[in-house]
Amino acid sequence: MTLAILLIIAYLMGSIPTAVWVSKWVFGIDIREHGSGNAGATNAFRILGSKAGAAVMTIDMFKAFIAVKLALFSTLVPQSEPFVNLQIFLGLAAVLGHIFPIWADFRGGKGIASLFGMILSIQWSVAVSLVLVFLLMLIITRYVSLSSIAASIAFPLLILSIFSAHAQELSYRLFAIATAFLVVLTHHKNISRLINGNESKVPLFRRRRTNDER
Repeated sequence: MTLAILLIIAYLMGSIPTAVWVSKWVFGIDIREHGSGNAGATNAFRILGSKAGAAVMTIDMFKAFIAVKLALFSTLVPQSEPFVNLQIFLGLAAVLGHIFPIWADFRGGKGIASLFGMILSIQWSVAVSLVLVFLLMLIITRYVSLSSIAASIAFPLLILSIFSAHAQELSYRLFAIATAFLVVLTHHKNISRLINGNESKVPLFRRRRTNDER
């Protein structure tokens, strides 16, 4: 299978608008018209509740995870530098699809969950560490945005220190550093709200209330 076809498939997989479909099919709303207007896991937690938010996050991670695995259908030698480079490009194609989904008028999420899935597929040990950082911060603060930022900053720190022996490819290290900068950049509004004390918290361990209960 050619590299161009693999990249297109990865983009189409990433374009699956999980939050939009769940909000419409299960709750009868378009999540992009509520909360932050973002079609990602953070807004799903906030608007749809913890169970639906967790489902959205899991699926968004899984679609990027599978997209990276498409590298196995190439002729490149697994674990070689060209193979890892292809994995990164396939993962980024899926993340791009999540942010600009062709199935949802190119209005998607910020790609944090998909980035997690991408990293999990490339190097699971780093991904598990990042998930632990994310969950710990989420439990302590109940801010998904702050948890995402903390995990993204931890990514290059882990790659350049603890897991450096297993991440020799320069492209992977550059990707880790770029990810931290991009996540912080795309969350500048969240950072402002955090500083001002008006960032919304997610309802952990609490189901979403129905209209009759409000």
